[in-house]
Amino acid sequence: MTIEGIAADKLDPEQFIATQLEEISATVGDEIAINALSGGVDSSAVTMLGHQAIGSQLKTYFIDNALMRQDEPEQIVSLFAELGVNVELIDAREEFLDALAGITDPEEKREAVTQTFYRDVFGRLVRESGAKYLLQGTILTDVDETVAGIKRQHNVFEQLGIDPQQAFGYQIVEPLIQLRKDGVRKVAEALGLPESVYNRMPFPGPALAARVIGEATRERLALVRQATVITEQELADVDAFQYMAILHEDRVTGMREGRREFGQQIEIRCWDSVDARTASPTHLSWDILEKLSNRIVTEVPGVVSVTYNIATKPPSTMEVV
Repeated sequence: MTIEGIAADKLDPEQFIATQLEEISATVGDEIAINALSGGVDSSAVTMLGHQAIGSQLKTYFIDNALMRQDEPEQIVSLFAELGVNVELIDAREEFLDALAGITDPEEKREAVTQTFYRDVFGRLVRESGAKYLLQGTILTDVDETVAGIKRQHNVFEQLGIDPQQAFGYQIVEPLIQLRKDGVRKVAEALGLPESVYNRMPFPGPALAARVIGEATRERLALVRQATVITEQELADVDAFQYMAILHEDRVTGMREGRREFGQQIEIRCWDSVDARTASPTHLSWDILEKLSNRIVTEVPGVVSVTYNIATKPPSTMEVV
């Protein structure tokens, strides 16, 4: 299946939106559809497209999977309430933590998140709601990276020969699949979403599980969540495509108050990019890096080492897992 992409500089957002509204309405008909909102620009754009196309026939959920950033579920639900979109918050934290228990392999972790999300949590919501369709924000870069074997994106199925109807019991509708991130931002702005959404940094489908090397336990997720808060505060004024904190699996020797401490290490990544296909590390000043490091080793328990990634994509990838 070949997807004909639409480059951002060739995109007419208003025409694209009109076409997608017609297609969503025609596809769903009189049935019920559901979608998951994460707050990222892709899922936010799909949420607005869906509600403009079919109104109350679309049931929107935010899945709290224990992998989100600090206070993110409540903030996103509140933001969309202000936009007139009712979002139901689903507490699925224990299901995801149980699914990830004991898993260290990157692809197995992604598959655990995928199966728990689509088969278990959304499978249950589909049965309860009677929905026949799932609207989701798959974009062209997700497909490219999955088909190329770079990493399995959690939201790609048909291109891998997986029939969602057969596997999960519902049909998936992907209004943004011809676009890359820069195109989605143009569509999101044209849909009336605030700049805090349409210019929001990308955040991976597996969320913080993609930023923990090794097992994503409750404790290790809490640690990288704390480091993420600091990273996003200190880099908020940096003009970058994306930045993140990553928790490494190996411990390193450090010292604190004159005593040896066998502690954790955090890696910071900050990227300059247009569409996420290629990226270069942002040239951060030493003052920024020093302040960031000092805060992390001081405020995040057990962290004794902070590093900064300087490899480009490729051969690196933007997320670590």
